[in-house]
Amino acid sequence: MKRKNSLPELLAPAGSFDALVAAVEGGADAVYVGGKRFGARAFAKNFDNDELTRAVRYCHIHGVKLYVTVNTLVLDLEMKEVVEYAAFLWKIGVDALIIADLGAIREIRRYVPLLPLHASTQMSVHNSFGADEAAALGCERVVLARECSLADITEITAKSKPEIEIFLHGALCVCHSGQCLFSSMVGGRSGNRGECAQPCRLPFAGGKYPLSLKDLSYAAHIPALIESGVASLKIEGRMKSPTYVYTVTSIFRRLLDEGRGATAEEWEALKRAFSRGGFTDGYLKGKPQSVELGIRSEENKAESRQGEVEVLPSRKKVFSTVKILRNTPAEMTLSDGEGKEVTVIGQIPAEAENSPLTESGVKDRLSKMGNTFLALVPEDIILTLDDGLNLPPSALNALRRAAADEFEDTSRAEISVDYTLPVFSLGARKMTTAQFLGMNPTVSQDARGFDAIFVSLFAEDKTGANGVYLPPVIMESELSQVREALSAIDKEKIKYALVSNIGQIALAKEFSFDIVCDFRLNVTNRFAYKTLSELGALHIILSPEITLPQARDIGGGVIVYGRIPLMITERCFMKDNGGCGRCSNVSLEDRMGERFPMIREFEHRSLILNSKITYMGDRRQLLDKNRIGSYHFIFSTENEEKIKTALLSFKSGKPLSDRDVRRVGRRKNNK
Repeated sequence: MKRKNSLPELLAPAGSFDALVAAVEGGADAVYVGGKRFGARAFAKNFDNDELTRAVRYCHIHGVKLYVTVNTLVLDLEMKEVVEYAAFLWKIGVDALIIADLGAIREIRRYVPLLPLHASTQMSVHNSFGADEAAALGCERVVLARECSLADITEITAKSKPEIEIFLHGALCVCHSGQCLFSSMVGGRSGNRGECAQPCRLPFAGGKYPLSLKDLSYAAHIPALIESGVASLKIEGRMKSPTYVYTVTSIFRRLLDEGRGATAEEWEALKRAFSRGGFTDGYLKGKPQSVELGIRSEENKAESRQGEVEVLPSRKKVFSTVKILRNTPAEMTLSDGEGKEVTVIGQIPAEAENSPLTESGVKDRLSKMGNTFLALVPEDIILTLDDGLNLPPSALNALRRAAADEFEDTSRAEISVDYTLPVFSLGARKMTTAQFLGMNPTVSQDARGFDAIFVSLFAEDKTGANGVYLPPVIMESELSQVREALSAIDKEKIKYALVSNIGQIALAKEFSFDIVCDFRLNVTNRFAYKTLSELGALHIILSPEITLPQARDIGGGVIVYGRIPLMITERCFMKDNGGCGRCSNVSLEDRMGERFPMIREFEHRSLILNSKITYMGDRRQLLDKNRIGSYHFIFSTENEEKIKTALLSFKSGKPLSDRDVRRVGRRKNNK
């Protein structure tokens, strides 16, 4: 859906109130912030509830929208708090939530139905199928994956039902957002829960930085982005300083208003604000391999320190009409000359025994707007005052405060949320499934006993499989190729489709597959499970970030063996680290000597796998205790012999010999 205005919205970040002021004063049309919970930047200063109320007032006084991030994964026992938080945000006047969790979307739509929702980039939407499915779930806007090309962005915008938002400037995650488990599986801090430790920014073996990308900037492409029809252009940076926010926002405000790309001086200003050795626009150009690596040098840091500026909050100019008449309650009206006007009533004045009110005294007291975002001078007050009257200073102050509060207030009617955790049957189907990763897998003879065996949709040899897994990422320009491959499948042999994205469900249903949802859909609560079931999923593999008791309460499948993919990257890192000839024998080594294998995924994307194998074969009693009856196995780098050994060990309940393994439900890689 094309935007309604001639220019896209300029959306700026704020991790503190000072940064919010910088965004508004820099010319943002909207600002996005996070509260103290449920935001993907848990280590930003963020806003408590009082600060959020103040932030809404400041933004709305200046004609700017405020969005709040609620874009982490949510657990069952947190859902009540999320819904109540959404109701609070509705009440104080927040314009939209940026959201990622399918269960949270479902419950907020039920209890706070009028609050607009924007699908976060954490939902991994990268084509029109995904955008339309997000809209069907209740999202009026979708933030596309940063990896989308301009051609894909333009086509998705033209074809899709919701508004489209894209990232304009700022940090690039090397992994597709919502698909990174590196920090969680290796360091115990979940990026999907807002606690990313940014392992991609750390040096690996040899002091190299093989996963740290330069920041994205599309400052050279403003005319094309305006022409694309996108509704919103988003600046990344809720962890950044007010100086960064003001500098970047004001530059892009100018570029949008003038419909041009950045000059050399503007590029330098952007670089001084924050840079990792420059910027990249390779994704927008459809050239992911041209996206460069970059680190934050000491020179970059020194440049940023030199450019610090102080941005002060501005006040909204208002006008007033005041009536203080005999035998009548005092009355004060505030207006901005642009159509907004409020009137409040105060005390009835008394007859003055001495020192009656004077015009100058009343105007002077009523013009002192104090700790508000309004500016009123005595000359802009029209006062009607009867002679010989008196009102105590406290009454005049109360009249002024009431008028200012009413004028600034943008709250809505309160929604009463009497939330109880609903009980419903998920009807979970018990299945034991196996996935063979890579473009050329060989299904082991020892693995033929699974209910469903998945190989890549594009695997040349599908012998032994009764299912295919759809590529984790399918760009808009790749949809026709995927459709062609799906239509060519022998449905007598291939019954199941393993999907990784909400948009893939509709695609798989077109071809009448039985649908199994992969762990990449990040199901961490029963409401997300219910949503996917209602969309047509036969079986759901749960997020590997939850504990066994949490999995028990949801009821889906649990990964019990395999190297869990930690990242999927648009850029082919196998080519960087070994060349195309070593496509199946490349790994990254970190400073601790841990090796992370990489394998190829469609279309020349890289899967970076965990250094440790997840294994629960010798913990079968623990699985049984938690009523876990659906198992999922992932095979990737194993040969036939290792697959056979792993399956025999699992069936006999024995540990994997000579291997340090990761356990389900443990944040650290301990036994």
